[in-house]
Amino acid sequence: MSPLPAPDPAALEYSKKTVALIDREIKSAGGWIPFSRYMELALYAPGLGYYSAGMHKFGAAGDFVTAPEISALFGQALARQAAQVLELVAGNILEIGPGSGRLAFDLLSELEQLGQLPEHYFLLEVSADLRQRQQHLLARFAPRVEWLDRLPASFSGLIIGNEVLDAMPVHLVAWSEDRLFERGVSMKDGQFSWSERKLASGELFDIAASLDVPPGTISEIGLAARGFIATLVGLLEKGAILMLDYGFGQNEYYHPQRSSGTLMCHYRHYAHDDPFYLPGLQDVTSHVDFTAIAEAGVKHGLNLLGYTSQAHFLINSGITDLLARASPEQASAY
Repeated sequence: MSPLPAPDPAALEYSKKTVALIDREIKSAGGWIPFSRYMELALYAPGLGYYSAGMHKFGAAGDFVTAPEISALFGQALARQAAQVLELVAGNILEIGPGSGRLAFDLLSELEQLGQLPEHYFLLEVSADLRQRQQHLLARFAPRVEWLDRLPASFSGLIIGNEVLDAMPVHLVAWSEDRLFERGVSMKDGQFSWSERKLASGELFDIAASLDVPPGTISEIGLAARGFIATLVGLLEKGAILMLDYGFGQNEYYHPQRSSGTLMCHYRHYAHDDPFYLPGLQDVTSHVDFTAIAEAGVKHGLNLLGYTSQAHFLINSGITDLLARASPEQASAY
């Protein structure tokens, strides 16, 4: 791996505060925390986590680029699908983790053209900095747009999550010949280090034991994402949930050739696999086990309406027609 860009002094001090917070958590827990807790703190600790603080994350000046940042065509195509749901249930839209707000802007702009604007477009955003940027970008759609601090008690309409599930904390499990271990984090000589503890019971053990995984594999199990889907099912009175992310079906996810899992970090457009590098300054993600997500939804009463690649979804949502009307700059960007 090529050397990663060095942070400026202010950013480095910021990361040191995040390290100190996680260190205190490890000490208070007796010297070990599961990786899922480390990931939760590194990404979401109030005022310090990557997603909860004011670091610039999206676009060329950030750490990664999501599909809505590339072209308005993504949101415009998605609006075609949203319009179908809104026509059926006459509800609202709830976007979880709206990032820069670009997807919301493109969705609302296209729904306006289609004559299908929802009465309300709710955005659930944990970052005060990102919320401020979203408010600036979406000013012309006020007061239709409303920001939430937490999920509503009930909702009807379309729930959207674009690259949300991949940023939810995951547990790391190591499979041996006859035992299962959970990989966690300790502090050694002032540095974070991997440390494993035997798994013998509980939900994580039951799921890991049920998977057909060869010994020597270390991979992720996303309990948080499963629980999140269950929560959404509980509040959805009528409508649909649309999750767009990168991942695999379960057989592919735990394929023997993927024996090191899918954990990945992003820092200033560099992808690498060290989650201990500059916590608070970099994104930490894992691919989504879409089989587990679908099973969680069905288990709690949802009907699975579809599972497909982004390319097929966009084609079926009319992106080829949108490309035909797009400017050469828009078309080439996508």
